[in-house]
Amino acid sequence: MAKHIILFDDYRRDQLLPLTYTRPVSHIRVGILTIVEKWEKYFNQTCYSLTQDYLSTKFPMPHNDGSDCLLINGGVLPTKTLINRILELKTGEALIKGQTIVAAILPHSDIGLSNLNLSSFNTKFEFDGEITEITQPWDIFRLNGIALEADWKLITKGRKSQAISATNKVINPENIFIEEGATIECAVLNAKNGPIYIGTNAEVMEGSLIRGPFALCNDSTLKLGAKIYGPTTIGPHCKVGGEVNNCVVFGYSNKAHDGFIGNSVIGEWCNIGADTNTSNLKNNYANVKLWSYLKQGFVDTGLQFCGLIMGDHSKCGINTMFNTGTVVGVSANIFGDGFPRNFIPSFSWGGAQGFSIYTTKKAFETTSIVLGRRGLELNQIEKDILSNIFDQTAKYRH
Repeated sequence: MAKHIILFDDYRRDQLLPLTYTRPVSHIRVGILTIVEKWEKYFNQTCYSLTQDYLSTKFPMPHNDGSDCLLINGGVLPTKTLINRILELKTGEALIKGQTIVAAILPHSDIGLSNLNLSSFNTKFEFDGEITEITQPWDIFRLNGIALEADWKLITKGRKSQAISATNKVINPENIFIEEGATIECAVLNAKNGPIYIGTNAEVMEGSLIRGPFALCNDSTLKLGAKIYGPTTIGPHCKVGGEVNNCVVFGYSNKAHDGFIGNSVIGEWCNIGADTNTSNLKNNYANVKLWSYLKQGFVDTGLQFCGLIMGDHSKCGINTMFNTGTVVGVSANIFGDGFPRNFIPSFSWGGAQGFSIYTTKKAFETTSIVLGRRGLELNQIEKDILSNIFDQTAKYRH
């Protein structure tokens, strides 16, 4: 077994923008855990990320100690069958699926994103099993149910749930797992269609209606009377209320009030204003098209239901209305009446009446306050990442 395990970005990184402007592909959350956390659970060791240079200070590689490294595609989700096949690899060999490198073992000195292509390996083995992979932003909510059930089994195996309070109405209690410190009172928990996971110190307030598959991650809160349709993941450190259907909300983001979001992915440190609504179905029931940074235009998702993809640190004011298939970049601030356009570049300030540039100076001021409320500080590493993204995305702002 190679000493270090490294999850690498490939072509899909550009397809997964804006979510991957601020993180490696493997740090996307789908199911209960992020992809890197899944691999760490299976291997029981820390995994590293091989990603874009400007992210490498925050997500460092291991020190080169001369040992071989196991490289795993950061967009591929683990299964026991896949892991067993990976463990058979020797140095210089790659496991592939079609044109995708799934895993490989290389000496530490040979590791680099430019080396991770099919022509770099003389010995390649085709994996004949099925792989579950995230290649497009909509895959995150589309595959969330499969990932959530797999994570639920992985996390809860051999463990006992905390007792469920008698004040709750429960269906399929054997499919519900509550971590220590979590509180749930006077809620409806329906785990008939999939498991329900309530993380450490999470709270489900009175009147909440939950239909699994559902995960409320550590230190998150479901507000009074929330209505949750699975497969949905919230958290960690989130506050969510209103109506939510098949969404993944990354850490430290809030949608604390009434309003609907469906078939959507919300990045970290986002805030959704009261009574904000996302359309997830076109009036003519046609497939939804979504902005692609890779194609520099709108692409057909093949889905009838697709709502909002929002990058980290973006915010919207009360009563914001998002059109079907809207993409919002990093650190955008959206407000005002009417429907804003369905591609909003990073560091945009405004709404349907038009946008101006949200300067890094003003964005940092807001971000510092937001992080400070959680006892955290906007450090130079984060500033450098956001400044780099500001420069990368300048061409989209007019």
